[in-house]
Amino acid sequence: MTNNNNIDEMIEQERQQARSACDTQGSSSAECAAAWDAVEELQAEAAHQKQKKPKSSFEVYCDDNPDAAECRVYED
Repeated sequence: MTNNNNIDEMIEQERQQARSACDTQGSSSAECAAAWDAVEELQAEAAHQKQKKPKSSFEVYCDDNPDAAECRVYED
């Protein structure tokens, strides 16, 4: 998972590339549209990462001790 600072830097870099593509290729060009699509995808990923809730202490314990009795999962 990418940390938020890194993804924010990536978004800014993509914005600069999009502005450059639109300046050189024209604002209605396919290159301009694709560059802004890349920005939107990174922004969506950043929003998704912020929505993820942190693991509880119990979940961390079970990740570290999957064979513990309290972490067993029984399926029918």
